Amino acid sequence: MKPVNTWIVIADGARARILVHEGPGKGVHPVEGALFEAKHVPTGDVNADRPGRAFDSEGEGRHGMESTSDPHRDAKATFASIVVDYLAEKAGSSTYDRLILVAAPTTLGDLRKGLPPSVAGLVMGEIAKDLTQVPNQDIGSYLGELLVI
Repeated sequence: MKPVNTWIVIADGARARILVHEGPGKGVHPVEGALFEAKHVPTGDVNADRPGRAFDSEGEGRHGMESTSDPHRDAKATFASIVVDYLAEKAGSSTYDRLILVAAPTTLGDLRKGLPPSVAGLVMGEIAKDLTQVPNQDIGSYLGELLVI
């Protein structure tokens, strides 16, 4: 009988790692090559230029324009899509059978939104918590009833 491989994605907006659980009593260990980090530049560097100026529709008035997006938020959503692409690629090769998503709430939403149906069907649980600073050997205590370590 083939062992059931459960991947556990631990992520926030800038870091992610994937652990694998191969059955009760086997613990969790890192998936080789599944460590992701994004570099976020300071807001002052992203928005270094002054905002554009606009004229009023009538009269001589001018005013500064505000940015319509948050560059940090966009970077975090892009980072989540990189993790989702990796999960989709590996699901296509049947590398894992089940998936648990553990991420900061906003990142969890980004991951969930980006998952293709083939990967979304493998999700057996979600935890909306940032555990990126928790060591691998302690992750099991946070998984509760989702997984018997």
